[in-house]
Amino acid sequence: MRRWLVGGAVIEGPEGILLVQNQRRGGRIDWSPPGGVIDDGEDVLTGLSREVREETGLIVTRWEGPIYTIEATAPDLGWDLRVEAYWAVDVSGELVLEDPDGIVVDAAYLSHVACCDRLRDSHPWVAEPLTEYLDARWSGTRTFGYHVRGTEPAELVVTRL
Repeated sequence: MRRWLVGGAVIEGPEGILLVQNQRRGGRIDWSPPGGVIDDGEDVLTGLSREVREETGLIVTRWEGPIYTIEATAPDLGWDLRVEAYWAVDVSGELVLEDPDGIVVDAAYLSHVACCDRLRDSHPWVAEPLTEYLDARWSGTRTFGYHVRGTEPAELVVTRL
């Protein structure tokens, strides 16, 4: 089983929550909070700060959280995913798209309604935790669990645990 640790950033600006548009293999497009895979030997907040800077040009100097965590297991695809999502408290810089991985192709600050609309085509383990957080803005950390069956991206069966 391949295991990933991912950091996710919840960044709010005057126009709303920042989402990035990702171009996946095979041409699939989805939206998500900025963030990405934490490198071996890197702590989550260092890696998350790096990922946000690489994807958006923004510099985050203070985080709170995690506000939620996600555990997703996809045995048919051979992976386990853990996501820790943090609230960006102090953010500076201008939004600039220069993702060295070439995955992030757009970004926008979106209202709650627009954010939920853009997340509609994202995997449930991406969309549900963020939209539920935006609905409730809880304190502390909530954990979300998912079991993923199948091998074809368009035909995955995702069960929330």
